[in-house]
Amino acid sequence: MKELSTLIALTDSFAKLPGVGVKSAERMAYAVLEMKEADAEEFANAILNAKRLVHRCPNCGLYAEGPLCDICGDPHRDHSTCVVISYPKDALAFEKINDFHGVFHVLGGTISPSKGMNADSLQIDRLLKRVDEEGIKEVILATNPTLEGETTALFVAKVLESKNIKVSRLAYGLPMGASLDYADSLTLEKALEGRKKL
Repeated sequence: MKELSTLIALTDSFAKLPGVGVKSAERMAYAVLEMKEADAEEFANAILNAKRLVHRCPNCGLYAEGPLCDICGDPHRDHSTCVVISYPKDALAFEKINDFHGVFHVLGGTISPSKGMNADSLQIDRLLKRVDEEGIKEVILATNPTLEGETTALFVAKVLESKNIKVSRLAYGLPMGASLDYADSLTLEKALEGRKKL
């Protein structure tokens, strides 16, 4: 049986999503075919509306529908503490913490020469401007614990040395409920480095 070009195009579109392989993309494409037309239109409109209405906050880089994101527009946020993250989705984990009321700054990636990302590709100049304008007293570097994330954190920390602020890095180590016998040596090494007095 000859494959339908429209179905191939739909499958190829789903396969462009991160983490979606060919088989998953095929299942999604067939699921769309099984939808009622109204549901398919709603699905398509949701994608189009997200592309048309959602944009990066000009202040911090998080996603927003208005002039500023909800966090930058919230007068009750503590602008003295700023968590620096690589991507907008990284803020979601912090927002689940009830005790955190600071602000965020999105770099827009990490330093990765193999991917064509250097320091000039990141929103570091905007961060420096925010430190001056918003009275930021502490910057918490929350890039991923990867080679690229570490390189980026070290670079940003070096750039912030000229500012009279506290620069800290998220601690590493063992997750709650973990067993020591399953921990790898790098995780244990980082846990020892980040130990604190009780």
